[in-house]
Amino acid sequence: MDESRFPLFVRLTGKKAVVIGGGKVALRRGAVLREFGAEVTVIAPAMESLLEGAQLLFRPYAPGDLEGAWLAVAATDDPEVNAAVGREARAGGVLFNRADDRTDCDFFFPAICRGGALVAGLVGDGTDHRKVASAAREVRRILEEMK
Repeated sequence: MDESRFPLFVRLTGKKAVVIGGGKVALRRGAVLREFGAEVTVIAPAMESLLEGAQLLFRPYAPGDLEGAWLAVAATDDPEVNAAVGREARAGGVLFNRADDRTDCDFFFPAICRGGALVAGLVGDGTDHRKVASAAREVRRILEEMK
């Protein structure tokens, strides 16, 4: 069976997105979701920085935190917490991304490339993040030249 991912561009404006985790990956993903209009809630006992425009809850994840969410990201350093978020997401019909396990994701979080009115999202198969980052830099350069 083909495990490649279909690129789907969706409107996030006004949709609730919950990010579990306060590290660099979690906050970077939360910032991208905010950039595209999602109403982001970040839940973590501690955060490396504050995500402007997001609701910040300084506490551990608890069952029920995904209530009303359209999308959820689990990006903690605790695989058990990330798995629990995934179980809640699936039970509630919430799209789910898990930063530490590509096999437990409904979608991959893309590298975002913007240039003028163009937006591209790049993903790989989850095994070579450096290759995706390199390709994203090149796509960004091309899109900037097209402005």
